[in-house]
Amino acid sequence: MSLMENNGAGNRGAERAVGERSESVAGRAAAAGVPDPELAERPKRRRFSAEFKLRVLREADACAKPGELGALLRREGLYSSHLSSWRSQREQGALKELARKRGRKPADPLEAENAELRHRAERAEAKLATAERVIEVQGNVSALLGDLLEPESAKERAGR
Repeated sequence: MSLMENNGAGNRGAERAVGERSESVAGRAAAAGVPDPELAERPKRRRFSAEFKLRVLREADACAKPGELGALLRREGLYSSHLSSWRSQREQGALKELARKRGRKPADPLEAENAELRHRAERAEAKLATAERVIEVQGNVSALLGDLLEPESAKERAGR
């Protein structure tokens, strides 16, 4: 008998790609809430902060007895190559630079307040200019209406 006849999967099992879920396992994993054992999860790269590196280097430098350094490395889950590269970084001063926070520096609250006040002042000046134009137009309209509504006799008296 062939392998396909033994497992009863037929052609479907033989054609399935590596890492592809089988229907039976996928149904069990989804129902139980357990991750699928057929798919390997990608390992994530570890990142060590500058503070952690310096702390481990201080502890490693303090190790004097045989076996202490190995115990430290096992406890922290590190390799000796980590220590050698971190020591060279420390000698170059790179760890001091790594300790600084990355990204934009926080904005100065006084600068933010000044920008807000400048914006408000510009809006107030624009409103003031608009109000002055409105007042000027109202004055001109009042003068025109005064001329139009003034009685004829008053105009004649003013002309003499």
